[in-house]
Amino acid sequence: MGFGVRQFELTLMHRMRDLNAERVEDALGDMGASRAEVRAAHARWTRRAWSARAPKGRAALRTALGPPAYEGTRPIGSVTCRVARWALPSWPGLEFELLSGPGGEVWNQWFVRPGGDRALAFDDLVPWRCVVGDVGTSFPGASQREGAAPHHWAVDFVHEGTDYRALFVYGLFQRLDRLARPPY
Repeated sequence: MGFGVRQFELTLMHRMRDLNAERVEDALGDMGASRAEVRAAHARWTRRAWSARAPKGRAALRTALGPPAYEGTRPIGSVTCRVARWALPSWPGLEFELLSGPGGEVWNQWFVRPGGDRALAFDDLVPWRCVVGDVGTSFPGASQREGAAPHHWAVDFVHEGTDYRALFVYGLFQRLDRLARPPY
């Protein structure tokens, strides 16, 4: 059995389960996928990542997902990076982006909105429908931070005087937590 789009989506969902298990279970039901299939896809992707002979980085994604929907370059400071993005059926309107450095090393991989970040209302913060850039654009003063596990990310922001932390996996919104303000 090959490793394709379905298996890659299941691999992403394996990590997303950390923050939004209920949404992942719903998606697995919609796909007709079992937890065993998720574990098998994740194990196979991990073995490939550590195999000396398996393709790495962009080549690994191209092998699994086919040609990217978009390829280009992006300047970041004084460096020009390569960008490749793939559309995935479980996340319509978003694309999985791989950003690589001049030597081909992977710098980042996460979901983005291909037309650029979109301004959202607070009620538009729906799991699996927005990305890190959307939240940063929508709430002035928002600050990004690394998450608690690999491929996790967080954005802290204030809305109507309340502190929130939006949690992401692979740049895809998973959950919103209300933060308690420390007593002064």
